[in-house]
Amino acid sequence: MLILFLLLSLQEPAVGQDTPVFGHPEPPSMEMVSSVRERFRYNVRYGFLNLGEVEVFVTPDTVYRGRPVIHLRTVMKSNPRIPLVGRREVHYQSFSGITEHWPYSYLFWRDDVESEVPERYLIEFDRLLGEVRFFEEGAPKDTLDLEDPASGGDVIFIYSRTFAGSDSSYELPVYIEDEKGVVKASNSPNRETRDYDAFPEPIETYRSDGTADIDGPFGFTGEFTAWFATDELRIPLEVHTRIIFGKVRVRLVEYERLP
Repeated sequence: MLILFLLLSLQEPAVGQDTPVFGHPEPPSMEMVSSVRERFRYNVRYGFLNLGEVEVFVTPDTVYRGRPVIHLRTVMKSNPRIPLVGRREVHYQSFSGITEHWPYSYLFWRDDVESEVPERYLIEFDRLLGEVRFFEEGAPKDTLDLEDPASGGDVIFIYSRTFAGSDSSYELPVYIEDEKGVVKASNSPNRETRDYDAFPEPIETYRSDGTADIDGPFGFTGEFTAWFATDELRIPLEVHTRIIFGKVRVRLVEYERLP
């Protein structure tokens, strides 16, 4: 599930106190990329078909059980005009901590908004017992051994940015809906110029290529290619990945750094 946080044309976006400065050769540290409050909006397309959109909110100043955590919230909405699909809205949320090198989850959950089922799925990461516990609508379902840096998958949104523009690769264990998988990716310092509705001019980007061996939201799985801005925080710009019936493109259409 992961990577994908994917999914209307806009004017130039409003920005908060800070605006991106492009051309940074070094990737950000984990502390840098997890300390900024951000909002992203992505459009998801399959060929000429608009599948829907995704909004991602990164909120660093959150506390969970007395610990400072990062609150990641991903709001996925389908295009209600798609036949046999209609309106779907799913929220993925997590509370995660960080070390110098990687983030790790304490809690991850999914809310099915259109069917009014909060916490449809919930995952607890118990590092004292070394367990990952799965729940569905409050009822225990399964327990797996915990492998750090264990996460519900959404922290890839932070973790991948600390490698973008380097020549390093990474692997991240991911737990989602009763299974464990691994997301792997390689990176390149080579730059290419691409256009995005979120910015008034073409910008330079870094590319990453990877694989995910689990089934993510809306069926995302398998090989993927992602692009990141060359700014100091490596804004996630775009991902091309496979779903059950083909390939989709997810592109950034709005970005804010909030006060």
